[in-house]
Amino acid sequence: MADNSTDTATIQPYAKNETEKNRFILKQLVTKDFKLKYRRSVLGVVWSVLNPLLMMVVMSIVFSFLFSNGIENFPLYLILGNITFSFMSDSTSAALTSFLDAAPLLKKVKISRFVFPVQKVLFALVNFAFSLVAVALVMLWFRVMPTWHLIWLPVCLGLLIIFCIGIGLIIGSLAVFFRDVIHLWSVILTAWTYLTPLFWDFQLLIDKGAPLWVIGIVKANPMYGFVTFMRDIFLWNQSPSTEILALCAVWAVVMLAIGILVFRKSQHKFILYV
Repeated sequence: MADNSTDTATIQPYAKNETEKNRFILKQLVTKDFKLKYRRSVLGVVWSVLNPLLMMVVMSIVFSFLFSNGIENFPLYLILGNITFSFMSDSTSAALTSFLDAAPLLKKVKISRFVFPVQKVLFALVNFAFSLVAVALVMLWFRVMPTWHLIWLPVCLGLLIIFCIGIGLIIGSLAVFFRDVIHLWSVILTAWTYLTPLFWDFQLLIDKGAPLWVIGIVKANPMYGFVTFMRDIFLWNQSPSTEILALCAVWAVVMLAIGILVFRKSQHKFILYV
């Protein structure tokens, strides 16, 4: 279990109301996770830049001749897909055990349980920000100039954060009662990776005459929308289509609504199972 050292005495001087209390706790937990992750790392946050770059290089070598389908700046295509999917994967995987890891704190402090999966998503956002430095370096290398379409980035990230919080609330709540969810989620993420056009081009399905139901499943995939959104504004220098915007918005709202519903119906029993 993680060491959650925040206690009532620490919180009270900074918290005038419940909102400020939760904001303070979120800040403290994100800061703690950041320090723990890079505490004994020689390169520190540089790894968050190097990791997507190294993955891009390896995948470019392996897949450029098989799946590039003539995509211009294929390495940039790869890294944008990878960092977007990794944000979802990392944040939800951390949120999955967030309630379990917070057991010591939950047992001694009256605190809003909602903050724990949210904190994991926000910490993943910090790492994602460093990954954007890697994207900027790749854009510089391939001389892809940023355009005004990048103003859409906060919209994309905002919807993706909401989507991940929703998933985190669902699987985090389920994991409290069913530990098998922890193992199942890794399997789901693996299948989800291949269902999302990260290293292959969606146009390949159409060119190969894939059945309409296969194309429909891929397009309904939430991460297809978010990955396409990122590529539109960074790589293709265009605004996201109405279809992509709607797909991302609908999935974000639906997952958050389901997440809140599952969380509210189960949170009062957490203390009995963590």
